[in-house]
Amino acid sequence: MTEGAWKMPIGNHSALGNCTVFCQRVHIRNIYPILVDWCINRHAEITQNQAKKDQPLSLKQLAMATKLSHLYASILLLVFIHPFTAQSRTLKSNTFEFLQNLEGCQKGQNVKGLKELKHHLKNIGYYPKDHQHDIKLSDDFDEIFESALKTYQKNYRLKVTGSLDSDTIKELMIPRCGVPDPINHVDTSKQAGRTEHDSKSSKFHTVSHYSFFGGTPRWPSSKFHLTYTFSSSVQVIDMQELRSACSRAFQKWADVTQFTFQEASEGSQADIVIGFQSGDHGDRYPFDGPGRILAHAFAPTDGRFHYDADEKWSTNPSADEVDLESVAVHEIGHLLGLDHSMDQNSIMFAEIPQGTIKRDLGQDDIAGIRALYSN
Repeated sequence: MTEGAWKMPIGNHSALGNCTVFCQRVHIRNIYPILVDWCINRHAEITQNQAKKDQPLSLKQLAMATKLSHLYASILLLVFIHPFTAQSRTLKSNTFEFLQNLEGCQKGQNVKGLKELKHHLKNIGYYPKDHQHDIKLSDDFDEIFESALKTYQKNYRLKVTGSLDSDTIKELMIPRCGVPDPINHVDTSKQAGRTEHDSKSSKFHTVSHYSFFGGTPRWPSSKFHLTYTFSSSVQVIDMQELRSACSRAFQKWADVTQFTFQEASEGSQADIVIGFQSGDHGDRYPFDGPGRILAHAFAPTDGRFHYDADEKWSTNPSADEVDLESVAVHEIGHLLGLDHSMDQNSIMFAEIPQGTIKRDLGQDDIAGIRALYSN
């Protein structure tokens, strides 16, 4: 390659700076042979021209040759660094990648990664309460894990195989709320949280899938005007965007209930506190990094609502981002006393895929909140 074909700008800029800017625009593996070739030819051209004249290199030419040597070294450095930095970014984003290695696992096997999956199922309610603290989790596919898996499959209307088939793996990989699902561990033939109502206007039965927290906690009638504020340990999104998204989310519930919501004045006490938290943040329910648990909120009258700061949040999500407002509408349902619904069209359904916008209450949500505050 000749100088006329492509002139590498050196001027007053450093060789490393020029190389870095250029390599950001062109894939390093493709441009590497061209850059090396150019450096070697340019260096040879300078020295050969001087050799023909039988003159030593001038200070200017010597400086040029030195810069070319630095550029050559910089290229080699970037070639070695680039693959490792790209790999580290990829690994960080694939939080659920280990699940794909578990596909096909069956009872009696010992497979690396099962312990992590057991922790996840335990955290979202699929281990009986009497096993929550005394059970020792391992990578063994044991009877307790098989039972938990069958309950999960039944709850999410999957084929109950008791093994980690492809449909179960796909379901487990969908991001979700961290509040445990309402599970009936005594009789797994019944799906928890479902109540059946007779319709007075017809001979048919309508089935509601909403559920309430144990003990049916709710806000007293004296607290139907709730105030909220924001307090985060990690800055994630523009404060005005967060305020707007949460304000719209609160209004969804205000439109179908007697509740009213107002942001508290700065420095004053509030009934509800919303914020971004990361990892273990002091409420006994640590977040687990990107791609799995998105947020959680507590039943009345606790008032805490936490977003996982490690997720990719947006008010207009792309395919790998999570919608801020959709999650807010769901978590406010928990703040008011609704547990998860197994109606996939419901706001209170636990899962929401990345890139999904789901901001409107369903009939099941409306029926649930009105039943909870019916008297």
